[in-house]
Amino acid sequence: MTTLSGDSTMSELLQAFPGAQRALFAKYHIGGCQSCGFSPTETIAQVCARNDNVPVDEVIAHVQASHEADVRIQISPQEFVALRQSFPDLPVLDVRTREEHEAVKIEGSILVTQDVIQRTFDTADKTKPIVIYDHMGTRSLDAATYFIGHGFSEAKCLAGGINAYSTEVDPSLPRYFVELEG
Repeated sequence: MTTLSGDSTMSELLQAFPGAQRALFAKYHIGGCQSCGFSPTETIAQVCARNDNVPVDEVIAHVQASHEADVRIQISPQEFVALRQSFPDLPVLDVRTREEHEAVKIEGSILVTQDVIQRTFDTADKTKPIVIYDHMGTRSLDAATYFIGHGFSEAKCLAGGINAYSTEVDPSLPRYFVELEG
């Protein structure tokens, strides 16, 4: 496990704990919007200091506890395959862009749109499993917690996203890298 301190950068924090930004925003209103945002190069101590002097140790402990909760809703690619065998009608939702979905997708998955979300909320059994994936397993973690917050007690996110799935389960799916504009 990564050891964090007040001198750790926000980039290091987010790399070690992908759900940290969601956790920080939920408890401290840090990092969710332009007015409370942070730079990747800022240290945890700097961010805490300019946000009501939140104690660094408290923030690190909260992020680590939130991470443990995130781990519980993740499912490995192998566990996903087993779950699909147990639940042939398992809803599999893709939260990537339309272009990514059209380029490569897990068979039977549905691209998430507002209509798909509404239809799922209206018709799906909230006590049965649902799996959500993205490219690398970060946005899908946020999406899974959103579904859990709306009563889907068995929502899971595919750990490592389609990238891990293509590496560990189905190497016929092409891997890709997203270039970010800078």
